[in-house]
Amino acid sequence: MTKTLEDMSLEELWQLFPIVLTSHQDCWKDWYSQEAAALKQLLPAGTKVHHIGSTAVPGIPAKPIVDILACLPMAAEFPACRRVLEKTGWICMSQSDSRMSFNKGYTDTGFADRVFHLHLRLPGDEDELYFRDWLTAHPEDAALYEALKLDLWRKHEHDRDGYTAAKTGFVERITKLARERAGLSARDLP
Repeated sequence: MTKTLEDMSLEELWQLFPIVLTSHQDCWKDWYSQEAAALKQLLPAGTKVHHIGSTAVPGIPAKPIVDILACLPMAAEFPACRRVLEKTGWICMSQSDSRMSFNKGYTDTGFADRVFHLHLRLPGDEDELYFRDWLTAHPEDAALYEALKLDLWRKHEHDRDGYTAAKTGFVERITKLARERAGLSARDLP
């Protein structure tokens, strides 16, 4: 009998859902567009939806998981959004007063054909947009990020937290640079 995702330990989940990097796929843009259209029907009016993460940066390898950032108009919307999203197949992975994260496409036997991570935030908590836009406009930094990811991939294939932590310094440095170039200072950070 197969365990459900809820019954699995973190180590079992990491074995079932290893980090896999693939070359950039044009279909990721379409997957995002289709899922964003569906989300816009579910989320409150005024929600801004964005394609983020490596699948949104042309030319670099990525985990075949489409990351979506949705900025809700106000925090009071979070509970209702969670209920609606969970009814439509999204799994809430974490939540705080100003953030919620959901996954879709994780099954008891592994990844589905399409996998998504949804990050619900409030306006102003959008650093991923600065990072995405910088890498898109600066291929030399995108190439450095690609090399870093490829180096870390096998070392952390079954350790998502380790993989993410090892990339954090690079991501923070580029995001800070992008924000500064956009005229935003540390005091403007959410």
